[in-house]
Amino acid sequence: MNFKEISAVVEDDFEAVNQLISQQIHTRVPLVQEVGNYIIQSGGKRLRPLISLLSARAAGYEGRAHIDIAAVVEFLHTATLLHDDVVDKSDLRRGKATVNSVWGNAPSVLVGDFLISRAFQMVVALGNLRVLGIISDATNLIAEGEVLQLINLRDPETTEERYMEVIHYKTAKMFEAAAEAGAVLAKPADNMEDSFARYADHLGRAFQLIDDVLDYTGNAEDMGKNVGDDLAEGKPTLPLIEAIKRGTPAEAELIRHAIKHGGLEQLEAITAAVKNSGALEYTQRAAQQQSELAKEALSGVPSSAYKDALIALADLAVNRDH
Repeated sequence: MNFKEISAVVEDDFEAVNQLISQQIHTRVPLVQEVGNYIIQSGGKRLRPLISLLSARAAGYEGRAHIDIAAVVEFLHTATLLHDDVVDKSDLRRGKATVNSVWGNAPSVLVGDFLISRAFQMVVALGNLRVLGIISDATNLIAEGEVLQLINLRDPETTEERYMEVIHYKTAKMFEAAAEAGAVLAKPADNMEDSFARYADHLGRAFQLIDDVLDYTGNAEDMGKNVGDDLAEGKPTLPLIEAIKRGTPAEAELIRHAIKHGGLEQLEAITAAVKNSGALEYTQRAAQQQSELAKEALSGVPSSAYKDALIALADLAVNRDH
């Protein structure tokens, strides 16, 4: 199944989420409205909302609150992207100019704050303390993950363990919250929501690891960002960490220098070193392992088209080119 086929399983729910996002982005402040509309029109797969919808339905939920949760998750995710782009000084996101490159850093940060506050208004309106706890805990951990990544920035001694901790906090945690909050609505027996949380944690890790691979094998048009962006920022991703271990002393020193100082002056040589060392295959295998763990986590979930779609999503995570 491709992404379109997976999302078609909850097509009506997905459309309801898009409508709710458009309604909730509305504000009397013209600049917030302008930036909000720009973000919505920038596209994106809305992967995290999809995970919420599928998890809720797979857990047996038949109500409508999962629509709100899916929109909340998208708002929080978008807010982190706005803040990330300011921190990273990025100028391209999803194939379009970033908000900070068009309007500046201050509007980008402040609209991100607006999205976070609007998300929590929506969660409170649901009146579900368990969902509120899941979302608030995730938001806090994601913020910690941003700081952890900042600590690792330009540090060539970053280990695989430290890096995996960052992607658990910074990336996988929002996947996990999306799935768990959706599943909790069904009040499943035997703490089944834990299965969905574990599934989504592994899924998020798999997605990020493949993103790391694509940073060296993709192209800007497909990826919607500049190839080599992570290297330019001095981020020690898993392919770089592994290439330092596997490469020649000269290649290892080249990569260490690039991480420490940033920039793309040696991008071609570093890309060759990463590819020749087998680091990309190593990262691909790590992603595949996470995908398999994601599918295993759903073993106790009853069979349904929604469960099948979640499994297909775990396969798609590691078999994509953008």
